[in-house]
Amino acid sequence: MINKLLVANRGEIARRVFATCRALGVATVAVHSDADADAPFVADADQAVRLPGNTPAETYLRIDAILDAARRSGADAVHPGYGFLAENAEFAAAVTDAGLTWVGPSAKAIAAMGDKMAAKALLADAGVPMLPTWTDPAEVTAFPVLVKAAAGGGGRGMRIVRDAAGLAEAVAGARREAAAAFGDGTVFIERYVERGRHVEVQIFGDTHGTVVALGVRDCSIQRRHQKIVEEAPGVLPEDVRAELHEAAVAAGRAVDYVGAGTVEFLLAPDGQVHFLEMNTRLQVEHPVTELTTGLDLVRLQLLVAEGEPLPVTTTPPADGHAIEVRLCAEDPAQGFRPATGTLHRFAIPGVTAEFGPARGLRLDSGVVDGSTVSVHYDSMLAKLVAWAPTRTEAARALAGALARAELHGVATNRDLLVRVLRSAEFTAVDLDTGFLDRHPEVFAPLLPAEQLPVAALAAALSGAAERRAAAPVLAGLPSGWRNVPSFPQVTRFTVGDGEEIEVHYRLDRTGGLAEWGRKGPLLTDPVEEGSSVNTELPVVELVTTTPGRVVLDVDGVRRAFRVHRAGSSVFVDGPDGAASLTELPRLPLPTAELAAGSLLAPLPGAVTRVHVEVGQRVAAGDLLLTLEAMKLEHPVLAPADGVVTELPVPAGGQVETGAVLAVVDPEEDPQ
Repeated sequence: MINKLLVANRGEIARRVFATCRALGVATVAVHSDADADAPFVADADQAVRLPGNTPAETYLRIDAILDAARRSGADAVHPGYGFLAENAEFAAAVTDAGLTWVGPSAKAIAAMGDKMAAKALLADAGVPMLPTWTDPAEVTAFPVLVKAAAGGGGRGMRIVRDAAGLAEAVAGARREAAAAFGDGTVFIERYVERGRHVEVQIFGDTHGTVVALGVRDCSIQRRHQKIVEEAPGVLPEDVRAELHEAAVAAGRAVDYVGAGTVEFLLAPDGQVHFLEMNTRLQVEHPVTELTTGLDLVRLQLLVAEGEPLPVTTTPPADGHAIEVRLCAEDPAQGFRPATGTLHRFAIPGVTAEFGPARGLRLDSGVVDGSTVSVHYDSMLAKLVAWAPTRTEAARALAGALARAELHGVATNRDLLVRVLRSAEFTAVDLDTGFLDRHPEVFAPLLPAEQLPVAALAAALSGAAERRAAAPVLAGLPSGWRNVPSFPQVTRFTVGDGEEIEVHYRLDRTGGLAEWGRKGPLLTDPVEEGSSVNTELPVVELVTTTPGRVVLDVDGVRRAFRVHRAGSSVFVDGPDGAASLTELPRLPLPTAELAAGSLLAPLPGAVTRVHVEVGQRVAAGDLLLTLEAMKLEHPVLAPADGVVTELPVPAGGQVETGAVLAVVDPEEDPQ
C-alpha cells in the first residue's frame, strides 16, 4: 500500500496528482527548484524538498537528487508526472531498485517504447501500419518529412522539412532542442502527411494481464507541433474507432504494459491509420478522458501500482463530450514567443471543479494570483476543460469562460483559443494538424482595434475614480473639474508593441462625461487639445465609474468594463475582449538612447550560438544568433540589410529581457 507519494515533477501535474492523493488519504511530497520555491504545487504538498538550482538539468532531471529527496522525506512511492523523467527507463529502474513503488509502467516497457525506432519495428511486425522512417538524413528520398525527437514529446525537437536543402539544419536544431528538454538529443525522420488528424487512444494495463482502451481523443489542433486543443471522444467513424482501439491494445500487450499510457496515431485524409508513437505516461490531455468516462486516471495509476486489478476491463461508453485547451504564457504580438513575468490576476469564472473528474468546467492550473512565470520551464499555465452533453455545447461553454477570464500580467494565447473554438471549421469538425496554417484569421485579437479607444477611456476614467477615492479632501468633486472649462484631462498609455494612445476627456459638475477624444495610431486626424468629441469615435456616455468598474453607454449600447491596476499596468476586460495598457507618467524621466539597429532580447534566456561576426555584412532575414528560453530555440534575424557592428553577448551568455543582442547598422559602408 502506498502511504506517502513523491511527485517528481512540478506545476499543474504535481497539483493534479496531489488532489487525488488527498482524496485517498495518501501523504504527499513535492520536490522543487529554487525558482519554484513559492509555487502553488509546493504549497499543496504535505512536505517539500528543495532541489538546489533552477534549470531542469540541475533539478527535475537529477535522478540522484530526487531519490535522495524520497529518502529524506520518507516517501515510499514516486509518481513521475509527465515531461522531465516521466519516460526515462533509468529513472524507473532506479526507483524500483531503491525499494520504492514506481507509479508507472515497467522500465522494460518504457525502454521498449522510448526507443521510438525499435517500437515502430516491433509494432510493424504486429501488422500496425507505419509511415516511412529514417535515422540517417542522407537516406531520406521523399519530402516533406518531419524531424522528431526520439525521447519526450510536447512538440519539442520537431521540425517540418519540405526540401533537402533545409534538412541538415533542421536535424541539428531538433537535436539541440531535444537535448535541452529531455537530456537526449537523438532524433529520427519520418514522412510528413499533409492534412492528417492526430488521434490517440488512452490505454490502461494492470499486473493481472488486462489491457483496456478507454477511448479516442482528437488532438489535431496544434501550433509548433504542440497540442493546444484536445477533445474526447474523437469524432470518427465507428470502424476507424474500433481499429484504433484494437491497435492500441495490441501495442500495450506487446510490451506487457502496466499503468496509464497513450498510443498515438496519424489519420490520413484517405482514412489510413499510421502509428506515431506510444507515450508511457499520463498525458497532459487526460482530463477529457476522465470527464467522458467518469474515471479518475490518477486513482487507477495508484491502484495498479499497488497490484490491484483494474476496475474496468472493457472500453466504457463515452458520456457527453469534453474539450480541453492549454492556456500558455505566450505573447501574440511577438509571434507567440513564450512570455515571462508576474500574474497579477488569474481568475476564470464558472469553474465547478479543480483537478477532479466532476462534470462542468474544470480547471487544472499550475498558477494562482501572484505566481511568477519563470524562463526556466515550459510556458503552460493551466488547462481549462469543459464537459457538456454535446460537442457544440462544450465548445461554447469553454470559449465563453475563456473570453470572460481575467488574465493579467503575462501575455497568453487566450484569444487564439477562443477564436479556434468559435470557428465554423472547428464546429464542423474540419480538423487536421495544419488547421492553424490554413486559418490565419484565428490569430486576430478578440478586441477589435477600433474598440481600443473606448477601453483606454475606461482605463482613464477608472484611474480618475481611484485617485478621487483616495483624495484626502474634496473627494466628491469630479477629477479635473473646473468652474470654467478649459483643457480636458489627458492620460497617456502604451499598448501592444509600444504604440502610444492618448485619451482626452472632460467631466461636467455632475460627474458625467462632457466630451472625450484621443490621439493615437488609429486616428487619421489627431484630436486637438480642448476639442469636442471627435466624429470618428463613438458617442459615449458615462453611466457609472468606480476604481474597478466602469459602465459606458457606447452608441446606445451599455457596456461594463472591469479595470485592474498593478503599478503602471492597467488591464481592461470588456464584453468584446481584453486590453493590456501601460500608463505613462505625466513627466517621464530621461532614458538612455539605444544605437540604431539594436536587436533586443524578447525574454530572458541564454545565447546558444552566434552565427555572424562583427563587421560581417548581412541581408534581411539572415540568422544572427540563437536564443534559448523556456525549452525552445528562438532565432534572432537581421531586420534589414546592413553590417553587424556589435555582438555584446557571446555564446553561452545569459541575458535579461531588453538586453542588446546585436546591432545591425543599415548605413554602414561595407568598404
